[in-house]
Amino acid sequence: MYKNILVINTMHIGDLMLVTPALRTLRTNYPEAHIALLTDKPLGDLVRCNENLDECILIDKHGKDKGLLALVRFIRKIRARHFDLVINFHRNERASAIAAFSGGKRIVGYSQPGFKRFFDKVMPNRAMADTPPELVKHQVLCHLDVLKEAVGVKTIDDRGLEMMLPPEEEAKAAALWQQEFAPDAKVIAFNIGASWQTKRWLDSYFAACADRFIREGCDVAFMGGPTDVPLVEQCRAQMEEKASSHVHVFTGKVSLTVLAGLLRRCSLFLTTDSGPMHVGVAMNVPIVTMFGASPVPTFYPYDGKDVLIKTPEKCHPCGIHECPRKGQDNMACMKNIPVDTVMKYAEELLAAHDGAPAYEWPPHPGDYKCRVIEL
Repeated sequence: MYKNILVINTMHIGDLMLVTPALRTLRTNYPEAHIALLTDKPLGDLVRCNENLDECILIDKHGKDKGLLALVRFIRKIRARHFDLVINFHRNERASAIAAFSGGKRIVGYSQPGFKRFFDKVMPNRAMADTPPELVKHQVLCHLDVLKEAVGVKTIDDRGLEMMLPPEEEAKAAALWQQEFAPDAKVIAFNIGASWQTKRWLDSYFAACADRFIREGCDVAFMGGPTDVPLVEQCRAQMEEKASSHVHVFTGKVSLTVLAGLLRRCSLFLTTDSGPMHVGVAMNVPIVTMFGASPVPTFYPYDGKDVLIKTPEKCHPCGIHECPRKGQDNMACMKNIPVDTVMKYAEELLAAHDGAPAYEWPPHPGDYKCRVIEL
């Protein structure tokens, strides 16, 4: 029976959200254990109120913990904690090194080849691009496999992606919502940015959708972080309704947790394959997403009510950041997803619960495979 458990995931927003079913499962199986999560400092607010954790340990990858010597000092601090179980949920070099030299009594999970001999049990991550198609699994299910096969848990407690908001951030979101929207507003959230160009639907297509939603009586709220500001400005410039009072821009203006608080009040989320998409899943907002570079079976929105749209391009999923194809074939995976198709499924989702906000949508435990539309 493990008493002191460390879970490691130091990557991006979406990666962290995809770990939350594993955290729930650990808590269910080890109710008396001290469970700590090691993650990237900027993401701490996403998990610091998670009811399945006792502690968040933050690594400042781009600040005081940057560089080899700083990493060695950080690992020494981890070793001093004497964890009896260390689970690594990301196989990059930093996470693998921290796990390998953590001093944990049992070390399991994903690892870079150079660190495997320090692990008690290394598991393949079947969500990676190098996985044979017949073995591919969603990232959440891969994490749960680690717990079953490498840790030995008896009960899988998967309640979908979870995010508990810090009370002060929820209060900020509530105040901002009251300030920006009418009490009966039906709000459609847009996230048009993504870490890779090949994950982005065309901004002109997003603009056309925004115009149509506004003409149908909805409000449109642009989400995203500071790096998305130019993309949103470019998108708005192409809107016919850009001067409408029903356009609201939160891009780069709010924290991730306030953004989450806004999303749980929205009626629909139109989004790229991105970190905010997974936050939206955790907030129960119905999602329509367009997939280009990413493999659908491994990173689809983990919710049965959501809709994913893709085209049957031969190069999908490419997993590369910029499309190498030329001319009309450049970004064909995104160009060939029409506005009319996206609006059709968006309007279907809105109609299913009469545009109710996300927090009013009923739970559906166990139903986590989204609907995939292949054009």
